[in-house]
Amino acid sequence: MLLRRRIRNYTQAPITHQVAMDLLAEYDRPNDKISEMIRRGELISLRRGLYIPGPEVDLPTPDPILIANHLRGPSYVSLETALSYWDMIPERVVEVSSITLKTSITYNTPIGRFSYRHGAAPYYSFGIVRAELTPQQMALIASPEKALCDTIVYTSGVLLRSLSQTMDYLLEDMRLDEDALRQLSIPTMQTWLADAPKRSSLAMLINTLERL
Repeated sequence: MLLRRRIRNYTQAPITHQVAMDLLAEYDRPNDKISEMIRRGELISLRRGLYIPGPEVDLPTPDPILIANHLRGPSYVSLETALSYWDMIPERVVEVSSITLKTSITYNTPIGRFSYRHGAAPYYSFGIVRAELTPQQMALIASPEKALCDTIVYTSGVLLRSLSQTMDYLLEDMRLDEDALRQLSIPTMQTWLADAPKRSSLAMLINTLERL
């Protein structure tokens, strides 16, 4: 199959429109060929100009976390998605949540929902790590500490005002693993406070973690 033969070396990340055009350069109307491949299930369009292999070509597709990095950049995966990745919560989340320097947006794609919330610098840049999803796929994701802080910062209505309230929020509402909470680097989180939104809530979080 033409598509499979030509793009099998381009399956470790989403395929850009330019790459697709280069692979189909022999066609007089490559854009029409791309549209045909989408109709036939050989390509899946994630958004305008970004694709992954479709079910009809039997090729691997990139990890959703890596796809999220490419759908809207600059961005990094965070919130419940990152907490789940680090095994801090028991649930496996369906939506892939990210923080971006751009405006907030949600993409409903054929492979799932990808949401982005705006984050401002300099807080945005703290606690981003490169995670090895596979030997060929590296993605930007929040560290466990940043994922927890982001969840508090970017969740509307979450204001932490006491030790007991914070403990209930962490263990009852979010169902966070208590052993995982004990492993968090409190000194690292403290360095973010001066430039963080919801500074008092994050200070209460740190105060609570110190008592675990």
